[in-house]
Amino acid sequence: MKKTTLALLAAAVAGTFALPAAAAEPNPWMVRVRALYLETADKSEAIPSLGVAANDITVNSKWFPEVDISYFFTKNVAAELVLTYPQKHEVTVEDSVLGGPVKIGTFKHLPPTLSLQYHFNPDGDFRPYVGAGVNFTFIMSDKLSIPGVGDLKLDSNSVGASYGAGFDIKLAKATYLNFDLKKVYIGSDVKLNGTKVSAVKVDPLLWSVGLGWRF
Repeated sequence: MKKTTLALLAAAVAGTFALPAAAAEPNPWMVRVRALYLETADKSEAIPSLGVAANDITVNSKWFPEVDISYFFTKNVAAELVLTYPQKHEVTVEDSVLGGPVKIGTFKHLPPTLSLQYHFNPDGDFRPYVGAGVNFTFIMSDKLSIPGVGDLKLDSNSVGASYGAGFDIKLAKATYLNFDLKKVYIGSDVKLNGTKVSAVKVDPLLWSVGLGWRF
């Protein structure tokens, strides 16, 4: 009887310590809402026939909101998907036979980015991470024209690598302040009457800050 009583007490004590540990496991999902600044690299091929030098085709930088969803496979390893709505950009030719700078129109792009990340110090208040992945950019509503020459068209999509780093700072039980920096490779051929006349590399740096919630 004494042996049975001691065994039951030991099992109860073990259960008391085991249950909180299981309950402490966080939900694998995290959602962040951030303000993002897209800083373009503005690299382009020259168009000699129009007197446009290399890197003279520029795309404006801008702020816009984004949402990212992360799923943690383990405490340290997560997949992150960054989403926003189509963003409108102005395109300018800095100098050409027409003078400059000359705005030649606009286009929209939708740039979801999927990354695999490694998170350091996953249980601490300061949680840095690094990541790499791929960007899928869908280009639409391109309305570009050179006066006296004709309309220009861009490729409908771009696929390129991305990499970056950032950190989360724990503010409350499930709330975090986030800072993130990514380099994304986005490019498109520029065509006139179906013939390529240049290629533009937007290749932006993405600076973002916002709040995250771990469920």
